Amino acid sequence: MTENDQQPGYHSAQASKEKHFVALSSVGAAVVLTGTKLGIGLWTNSLGILSEAAHSGLDLLAAGVTYWAVRVSSRPADIDHPYGHGKVENLSALFETSLLFITCVWIVWEAVERLFFVETTVDVNIWSFLVIILSITIDISRSRALRHTAEKWGSQALEADALHFESDIWSSSVVLLGLGCVLAAKSFGLPWLMKADALAALGVAVIVVHACWVLGKKSVDDLLDAIPGSLHDKITSLAKVNGVTEVIKARVRRAGPEIFADVTIAVECGTSFEKSHRIADLAEVSIKTALPHADVVVHVEPCKDYGADLPAFVRALAEKHDFGAHNIKIYEEEGKRSLELHLEMDPGLTLEEAHRKAEGFERELKAAEQGLAEVTTHLEPTGLRPLPKAAETADADLATAALEGFPLPAGAHPHNIHVKRVEKGLLISLHLAMPENSRLSEAHELAERIETRLRDKIPGIARVTVHQEPFSAD
Repeated sequence: MTENDQQPGYHSAQASKEKHFVALSSVGAAVVLTGTKLGIGLWTNSLGILSEAAHSGLDLLAAGVTYWAVRVSSRPADIDHPYGHGKVENLSALFETSLLFITCVWIVWEAVERLFFVETTVDVNIWSFLVIILSITIDISRSRALRHTAEKWGSQALEADALHFESDIWSSSVVLLGLGCVLAAKSFGLPWLMKADALAALGVAVIVVHACWVLGKKSVDDLLDAIPGSLHDKITSLAKVNGVTEVIKARVRRAGPEIFADVTIAVECGTSFEKSHRIADLAEVSIKTALPHADVVVHVEPCKDYGADLPAFVRALAEKHDFGAHNIKIYEEEGKRSLELHLEMDPGLTLEEAHRKAEGFERELKAAEQGLAEVTTHLEPTGLRPLPKAAETADADLATAALEGFPLPAGAHPHNIHVKRVEKGLLISLHLAMPENSRLSEAHELAERIETRLRDKIPGIARVTVHQEPFSAD
């Protein structure tokens, strides 16, 4: 956890002020070091010191770009940049990487020349050592200040600059070692140590290449919206507050010091809109408490476990597609489930348009409910009014006789029996009175048994309708 993660909020004005100050002080330090190293390097003809001068010169340019980047990145979001200007810091870090690679090419070229092709003399004196020791001292102070501010305010540009100047400490130490070897060669008559200065320059190049790789990869990853898996897992874990059944999706991107998180969570089916909103707020607060710089958007969806109430989900899904659903029937056959239903659509649609919409609905239904082997839909226009059909009254005694001897629970009795004859067969309707404290499931089961009894006893039945009603024993 960074220092700022422990603070109650993210103070952009204070952050900008501190970032600007440390970046500007870095520019001033780079001016001093570049001038000093260049003067001493030309005086002593030390490739190690000249390579350090070139390195510091690019440091100066990088520090200037970093200062510009932190100023631009602190601007608020606008119409053209809805996610703010934080990516400028990532571009700044990538620019520093490019400069470092150019430095490496020049250093390696000169080192190879001096090692194998050109004889040079390095004049080592007290100033050679003093300038490198001064460089190390300033770089330690500057890298610590940059690192502290970068961690405090989550600045990518300052973090890159800090890493850059930390590499300067190591590279300067390598040059210091090379100068010591040259001095030893002259003092003790060891000519093979004269090449140590060029070897030290190659050491600088190796360290700088490593810094380039670290900086470049991080900058490119941020520009391409790549994030560490640990950050994604952390946000996913933080979003799992009380009431969240699943974190369906979490998309995270960084722009400089800012983190943008789009999180989709699932809540229990039937959760009210108000409660869902409260759960989303809790998930947002949970993420922002741990990541104060984060801009969080939480989207809520109902849970995807629809097996317990598939018809309700079917109707909700149909409503999402702007049509109605009724007459939903679920069948179990050889361990597989199939579904039949009627879809009510805009009567102005062509059959091709309606069929295309129905196919989209069926695909989404099968994707959400994996256990469905088949979905069959009947398409009909919304608001369809059934036409009256010719019917004639038939003898109700047929139904009364069929129910004689049928076992009924205490207090239950069928009455108001009507029988009609239509083209397709007999239509039987009746009322079934049951005690008022009976469960609906019991009433439904008894109605189904009565329907089965009537169909077994009377041939040619087209439909049976049983209306259940309560009655009081009093």
